[in-house]
Amino acid sequence: MKQGLGITPVIGIAGWKNSGKTTLVAGLISEFSARGLKVATVKHAHHNFQIDDAETDSARHRRSGAGEVAIVSRNRWAIVRELKGAPEPDLAEVISWLDPCDLVIVEGYKRAPIPKIEVRRDMSASQEKLADKDPTVIAIAADHSAEGRGIPVFALDDVAGIADFIAAKLGVAAVRTAAGAASS
Repeated sequence: MKQGLGITPVIGIAGWKNSGKTTLVAGLISEFSARGLKVATVKHAHHNFQIDDAETDSARHRRSGAGEVAIVSRNRWAIVRELKGAPEPDLAEVISWLDPCDLVIVEGYKRAPIPKIEVRRDMSASQEKLADKDPTVIAIAADHSAEGRGIPVFALDDVAGIADFIAAKLGVAAVRTAAGAASS
């Protein structure tokens, strides 16, 4: 096991469909990377997915029955594992497969017992507020006026401010704040 919950700081970004989760995650990855941190992400998909085209050799390997297929090039690699009826791995297990990093950002996994930021947008598929029922929600990022049981609320586009909050809350070491000053 390389790492897992409790070893590497983990922050979840959760919200309903079309709430802006992916946009915020991408912004946070860029922000933390610019601050010199190595970031890994885990994205939960509620639907089936394929990372290669249906006509590639690797897709043919899977369709032919391979339980795992490694796809390797000079620029990246991936392993696709077919579950074949086995349960979906839990978040801690998935995180343990990642290489060591400074921060893991998790998109989705609304019910995972990790600190998370709830993303709200007026155009979301649901207006149900996660923070009202989930004590692991530590802040809200919204594109409109919002409040949530005494926790901080950020503008959805305040990526630097949200990154500063995450760094302070999770104790991410040696992070340069948006103002440029080093903190530890």
